Amino acid sequence: MATVAEAAAAAPEPLGRLDQTLLIFAGLMEGGKEDEETVRELGELTRLLNDDVEVTKKGETSVTTVIDSDCVDTILCYLDMRQPDVVRAHAALCTSAYLKAAGEDGGKKLAEFFDDRVRRGTYDDYIVAFCVAATIFPIVPDLTSDLFLSEGFLGNLGPLMRRKWKSRKVETACLEMLNAACMHSACREAVQKYCTEWLEEIVDQDPDDAVKSMHAADPDMHLQGGSISMRRHSLQVQNLAAVVLAKLRAVPSTTAAPGTEPRIQPATTSIEDLSKRFTRMLLDEEETEHVQSSIEGLAYASLQPKVKESLSKDSKTLKRLVKALDDAPPRSPMIYGTLSVFANLTRYRPIETDEEKRIRQLKAYANAGGKVQPDPLNEDEHVTARCKRVFEAGLTPVLIKQSKSGSAASLALIISIIHALSTPPPLRGQLAQQGAVRLLIAAWTALPEKETQPKRAAAQALARILISTNPVLVFGGTRPIPQSAAIRPLASIITPDATADRRDLLPTFESLMALTNLASTDDDTRKSIIRTAWDDIEEQLFNTNPRVCTAAVELVCNLVQDPEQTLALFGDGTPKSVNRVKVIVALADAEDAKTRSAAGGALASLTAFDEVVRTVTELERGAEVVLGLCRDEREDLRHRGAVVVRNMVFAEGEVGKQARKRLLEDGAVEALMGCAKSSKSQEVVAVVVQAAEGLMKDGEV
Repeated sequence: MATVAEAAAAAPEPLGRLDQTLLIFAGLMEGGKEDEETVRELGELTRLLNDDVEVTKKGETSVTTVIDSDCVDTILCYLDMRQPDVVRAHAALCTSAYLKAAGEDGGKKLAEFFDDRVRRGTYDDYIVAFCVAATIFPIVPDLTSDLFLSEGFLGNLGPLMRRKWKSRKVETACLEMLNAACMHSACREAVQKYCTEWLEEIVDQDPDDAVKSMHAADPDMHLQGGSISMRRHSLQVQNLAAVVLAKLRAVPSTTAAPGTEPRIQPATTSIEDLSKRFTRMLLDEEETEHVQSSIEGLAYASLQPKVKESLSKDSKTLKRLVKALDDAPPRSPMIYGTLSVFANLTRYRPIETDEEKRIRQLKAYANAGGKVQPDPLNEDEHVTARCKRVFEAGLTPVLIKQSKSGSAASLALIISIIHALSTPPPLRGQLAQQGAVRLLIAAWTALPEKETQPKRAAAQALARILISTNPVLVFGGTRPIPQSAAIRPLASIITPDATADRRDLLPTFESLMALTNLASTDDDTRKSIIRTAWDDIEEQLFNTNPRVCTAAVELVCNLVQDPEQTLALFGDGTPKSVNRVKVIVALADAEDAKTRSAAGGALASLTAFDEVVRTVTELERGAEVVLGLCRDEREDLRHRGAVVVRNMVFAEGEVGKQARKRLLEDGAVEALMGCAKSSKSQEVVAVVVQAAEGLMKDGEV
């Protein structure tokens, strides 16, 4: 019997990384295997290539040294559209890993493969070359664009696509390559230049006329859809060509001078015509395999104002898009495409100052040679109408469903759509009823900190909804989300975005208003707001924008309804609390009536505490400002002033005595008499009477 040592010596040594690579390629080149085995081998090769970067840093030989042109050919051929989707997906990952590990040598071998296949010129070679280009465009766009823009390549596609005998697979592979290439600006310009004419010929072909002419020439001809025995383009090819044209039409040329037009205007298929085609494809229940193409086309066509408007008015198409989104598998291209359509339909123009608007209009006028004016369909009233139509199509519940399993990119689009839908106030309550608040809070929490804009958009949409709805109805009852969960998102946008080109105060204003609404509910919520956001809230009290400043004061007014927090912030006698009282008193004397009203309300609550009364009394103009409220022309402000006076004169001990003395010196009797005469409300008069009685406590009146 062999000893343990002899058995160990006889056991085969584990293969090194280079040998493993060669063994995997031997299996991949063999072919005839089950898809599962092929996928497993591609996955193992991808792992080796991904590890290669780190391993070579330690001095080991790179596995790419044993990957020659035949090996590269093997990997790339698995990108063929005739391969199963699962195999193509793993081959794409493997190709990406190889190009990263091999560097310049990998790019060189890829170029050799592409040039060789195109030069051979058989249908099979074209299919593989075009499929490879379509797949690697997003992976290595610069390298692929060099191949794509090589001399004569695009020019030769026209004759290929115009051949008498058509191959659906060649044409499909070619158009998918063009579709991917349109994401690259230089390639898109080249496609526009060399391919537009024959793309339009494909789209405009009438299949029935083509079939009739073929039968007339040869009545016995056997037709096979899109095979090389046909002289017409298949419907799938026509649809793909339409998608490519939509991308060319939707994205303006960057090479043409502004306001210039070509001397000869060819007959072109308009973006509106393409949109109608995509809509027909989408609604055709017998052609469900074209839904993806139609949605991709609409995602680009709907960038145009006329298409947005017509599409939003087509309730049948909107509901079909909602259904397509509802039925789409998680993280599929269908989801992103459909969300893009809805994002385009609901997108508002960025808010501009009057100066920014004037400059934009002047630039547009100059660039267009004075001929083109901004499209009125992009104005807010039209966007609002589109938002209402999209909402009525039943989109919100589907957005909530897809937000739970979507990618970060899809989640950002969902947020942008909800953000737009929350702009019209009439939709906010319905959004809350359908679960948008929970979606926005969950999205804000899930997104990483680096996703600044989507997080801010989610918080702003949340603020808008909470401004217009009763928090008790949104968070109360058996609902699983606590009210406190909304505070951190809202607090995150109190401070304007530091990375933005200009200072946008609308999110600040809306977050303060929403927090004010929440602060009206209970002490626990008020404590949580103060704990989370007090420093930012206090900073906004000094904001030079009257609306923001007023919103901050109104929030403070609600926050100081909690006695414990009032004492901690304003009534502990420290220099900080004294300064805070000074700020509120100063704001009670502001020019803006709403700011005075909010500050007066805050003082009415704060002066219930003797330490705050002491501070107001000791301020040089404290009593004068309070009596100024009593003299205001607005009754609500006079009411607030009378309450403050009443609180001050009824303060305990020496604090109350000093307050009464100071008020009398500054004309309290006259102010209260005028307040009573000017006020129609019995409630105000009653408060004035109480304040006057308090002034008499020391018998000095």
